[in-house]
Formats: sequence, C-alpha cells, structure tokens
Amino acid sequence: MDDLRDKYISLIADAADETAIEELRVQAVGKKGEIALKMRELGKMTPEERQVMGPKLNALKDEINSALLAKKAALADAALDERLKTEWLDVTLPGRGRRQGTIHPISQVTEEVTAIFADMGFAVAEGPQIETDWYNFDALNIPGHHPARAEMDTFYTHRAEGDNRPPHVLRTHTSPVQIRSMEKLGAPIRIICPGRVYRADYDQTHTPMFHQIEGLALDKDISMANLKWVLEEFFTAFFGTSVKTRFRASHFPFVEPGAEVDIQCSWEGGSVKVGEGDDWLEVLGSGMVHPKVLQAGGIDPNEYQGFAFGIGIDRLAMLKYGIPDLRAFFDSDLRWLRHYGFASLDQPTLHGGLTR
Repeated sequence: MDDLRDKYISLIADAADETAIEELRVQAVGKKGEIALKMRELGKMTPEERQVMGPKLNALKDEINSALLAKKAALADAALDERLKTEWLDVTLPGRGRRQGTIHPISQVTEEVTAIFADMGFAVAEGPQIETDWYNFDALNIPGHHPARAEMDTFYTHRAEGDNRPPHVLRTHTSPVQIRSMEKLGAPIRIICPGRVYRADYDQTHTPMFHQIEGLALDKDISMANLKWVLEEFFTAFFGTSVKTRFRASHFPFVEPGAEVDIQCSWEGGSVKVGEGDDWLEVLGSGMVHPKVLQAGGIDPNEYQGFAFGIGIDRLAMLKYGIPDLRAFFDSDLRWLRHYGFASLDQPTLHGGLTR
C-alpha cells in the first residue's frame, strides 16, 4: 500500500489540469479503481487480517481523496490568478459620460393627473388587470348581449375543457376597481383608478393595451354639478389655462344619466390648442353612477349617489404634449423618448408646476 500511496500522490502532484485530476480519481478510488479492488480482497482475508488491513485501506482512500481535492483547489486558484492578470481595470482612467434616462410621457402624465386629483381629495385605488367577467361586465350593468363582451373587442383568457370557473378577461377599463373599492371601503368614497386596460383595436389613436384613469365620488348629496366642477378644475390645472366644457347626453350602461364631455379648443395647421377657439373636442365619458352598479358594490342606492368618469391617459399626453401617433408610445424608440421624455427629477407638483 505504501507503493500505491506514493504512486498516486506523485501523479496527483504532477497533474496539469482538472481533467487529469478526474482521470486519477477514477483510477485510484473509482468503483473499479486500484484501491477499490484492494478493498474487495478483504473478503478473502482472515478476521485478524481484515482488522489490520481494513483501517489502512480506508486511511489510504481518505488520503488520496484529500490530495485530489487539494490539487483541484490549487488548480482553480491558479486559473483564477491567471484570469485576474488579464482582466484588470485602471481606475485612474476617466469614466464614461453619464447617461441620463428620461421619464416616459405616460408615466409623467399619470403623476400629473394623480397630483391634481389628490389636491381635490381623491385617493388612488388599484386592482388586478385580469378580471372575472362579473367585475368587468355584470357588476357594471353591462348585459350579456352587449357588443363589448364579444371576443372581437375583448381579450378572454384560455379555458381548458371542463373548466367550470367563471371566465376571465384582460380588463377593458379600470371600472372593476370601482366595484372592488365600494365592496372594500363602502360609502362615502372619492377615488381615482389609473392603470393599464386592454381592447382588441389597433390604429393611429388606438392600441391593444393603453392607459386609463377613472374617477368615482359617492355621497348623499352629489350631483352632476359636482361632476362638472371637478372636471373643469382638472382640465384647467392640467392644461394650465381656463378650459370650458360641454356635456352631451349619451348612453353608458354603468351611469344614468350619462354624458360625453367635450373641451373647448381650436384647430390650427393640423394641431389642436385647448382652452381657446370655437371648436370642441370629445375627451371622456361620465355620468351619475347607475343604481344597479351601486348595489353590485354593496352600496344602498336609496341612501347614496355619485358620479363617475373615465379618460385615456395616453390621449391626455397626446393633447398636452403634441404627440401625433399613439402607437409611438409603445415602440421603444430611444430617439422618440429623448424628444418627448422628461428629466428624472422633473416631478409634477401643483405648487411647482405640472409642465416643463
């Protein structure tokens, strides 16, 4: 065994890489290695001989394994040292020019809108982007035959055959957050619900995923007059100029009465200017919350009433900052973002100003 020990200790010391170490491990202590074969011979020995040879063989096996591990670690350290000699950094060299990122217009406008409504006492509420059709449609008084529930307009999630769970959709508006907030907080309540929504549409002014913000205010004596005041205050603060509104009667399943809201504007050279001129631009839908929607949210419609409205954040950004194509918001074009983006520290506040 001394000869066997000296042989492998010498071979291990001379091994040049980890491949050679692995080959020596197999030759010495593998299942068919020389030490393993020696151990099989123990069965042919007398009990007295086994008592002597057994511990010696185990000690030899442990010594060889230790030598293998030590050599493997030494080779790894040597390889690391060699790599570190080639991978070095001269810290005295001048650094790269600082690359300053920009805030996306949608993120900026979301913060602007949130700041304005927060100043009017509205809290921010959020909800899941994948909703049951009950929260997305039924609770909002949207009947089963309504076109919005068709698969050509709404993204439904896949259902396996035999799945009896309620169907789920990518929410088509943030109105489900209003239902969840009424269930959780009750009335009175005053919230806005910003977030991503999804509809099957794609052109210059529509994308399959876009951003929307909805508002909800419930109390015992809220009227359409309160809705008009809130919206005019919002538009005036957002656009930085006095903005007149025009309400036109319209039908939405979740409000009664319902109204589409136009803002005063003028068209010059293909661009729109808000707050001046004799033209009108439709910007949002609104109305008094339907009694059935209140009941779905657990609110007594005989005791509380209120208004709701919804507007596209992307459209607000296009109007305010003169962005002509909605699809460019999602193209990930750095040139576009550098042009329309905002400085990272340009946080909108009412006292500091909302615009650049």
